[in-house]
Amino acid sequence: MQRWKATVSYDGTQFAGYQVQPGARTVQREIERSLAKMHKGTSVRISASGRTDAGVHAIGQVVHFDSPLAIVAERWQRALNALLPADIRIMDVEAVASDFHARYSVEEKEYHYRLMTGSEPDVFRRNYATHFPHPLNHAAIQEAMAIFTGTHDFTSFSSARSEVEDKVRTISMFKLETAGDELIFKVRGNGFLYNMVRIMAGTLLDAGQGRIQPDDIRSMLAEKDRSTAGKTAPPHGLYLYRVTYK
Repeated sequence: MQRWKATVSYDGTQFAGYQVQPGARTVQREIERSLAKMHKGTSVRISASGRTDAGVHAIGQVVHFDSPLAIVAERWQRALNALLPADIRIMDVEAVASDFHARYSVEEKEYHYRLMTGSEPDVFRRNYATHFPHPLNHAAIQEAMAIFTGTHDFTSFSSARSEVEDKVRTISMFKLETAGDELIFKVRGNGFLYNMVRIMAGTLLDAGQGRIQPDDIRSMLAEKDRSTAGKTAPPHGLYLYRVTYK
C-alpha cells in the first residue's frame, strides 16, 4: 500500500464546498468517485489539508490517499484528470511516506483574497473576485495587516460555528498587492480558523474605509468576541493558494 500526495486546483463556483455532503456536489466527492473508478468500484478515501466553503477556490489544495495499485506518479495525474470534471485539476502527484498526512503534517498555508476595484463589475470575473468599488486607504490596510502578524488568539476572527477550542494561530506574512484593477490580500500562517481569512478581509476593508482605526484590531483580538470584528467577506474572492509541509 502506497500513500500518495496530490496537489489539486479547483474552481469552487459550482461546488457546495470541499467536504462530502449528502445530496450535494463537492470536491471531495468528485475526486473519490474518480478514484473508485480506477480501483474497480472500491472506495478510496482522501484526506485534505483543510476544508473550503462553497464558492471558495483552490490553486494549491493538497490531499492524500492510499492505494495498492502499482501506478507511477505521472500516470496517476493523467488518469485522474481524464476522469475528473473540468473544474477540478490534479496539478501534481508524488509518493510520500506512510506517516505523511495532508492535514496534520502542514507547516503553513497561504491564502489570497482578491478584490475588483473598478466602478463596474467585470461579468467574466464575477465568480473569481469580490467587486468593491469604494475608495480605500492602502496605508491603513497595510498598518492593520501588520497588527494581525504574529501569534494571537483569533477567537474574534473565527465563525461562531467553529468547534475548535484552541484558537491561537501565528500569521507569518500579511501583505497587500495590486494587479491591474485588483487588490490582493496575501496571508500566510501556521493554520486558519473557520472563516478566519474572510473575517480578517472584511475587517481590513473597514480599516481601509476609515470605519475603524487599524489599532482597533488590537482590542478586537483581546476581547475574543466575534461581534467586535468586521463582516465576513464573500467566499468567491478567496483562494487557497499554497500549502507547505515540514
